[in-house]
Amino acid sequence: MVSRGDLASVLLTLNDPPDDRNLIGADPVACARVLGVDGVAVSALLGNGTAELVWATPGASTELEDLQYTLGEGPGPETARSGTALLAPDLTEVPAGRWPMLLPRALAAGVRAVFCLPLLVGGACIGTFTLQRAAAGPLTEDDLPDAWILAHALTALLVHGTDRWAPFTAGEGADLYRAAVHQAAGMISVQAGVGLAEALALLRAHAFAQDRPLARVAEDVVARRVHFRNDGDLPGESGRRRD
Repeated sequence: MVSRGDLASVLLTLNDPPDDRNLIGADPVACARVLGVDGVAVSALLGNGTAELVWATPGASTELEDLQYTLGEGPGPETARSGTALLAPDLTEVPAGRWPMLLPRALAAGVRAVFCLPLLVGGACIGTFTLQRAAAGPLTEDDLPDAWILAHALTALLVHGTDRWAPFTAGEGADLYRAAVHQAAGMISVQAGVGLAEALALLRAHAFAQDRPLARVAEDVVARRVHFRNDGDLPGESGRRRD
């Protein structure tokens, strides 16, 4: 049984120096264990409206965040838009039309239950805190309040963090998890003659059509293996060039 002391230990280490994978110091695996789930993830919302993964357990949680980012649907994007918590204790019971592209992929990744809490400053959502589990079932009466305690602490960390947040706040920088995506969106904006939001949409559509992770497609764009012409074509064989 997890004790309150374990929760306090996670809280005390949140502002520790981060490792090479995360921008938050605490161990996400320990956090997941405290909350009785298999994985956790924090995505912060950038000024351009996209989400940047800043803390996550490896495996299914990271894959789930990448899927939501690529597809633009799921509990994370929905929570970010609404600013309200979304608790899905059994993804097999979620109507297929709600997240038609995400649901089969999330289940294939071994995710059966998802609980997404907003990180709120006043009425503004600045990020999401997502918990996932391989087994269906709700959070316990103890785990849900503890998750909210951590969500509030994570919000404070994002707002009052150290210089580690400078590149994240600006939406740029080589240390960002999705640095290649941001760089690719800028390149596509120039190549296709569209705004950054539409450029990201083109990149997502191409990744979905190719059934590839968004980050891998972005790396191809940055390396100029994929090119979006300034002729209005949607991404595809006619709208790209391999050097």
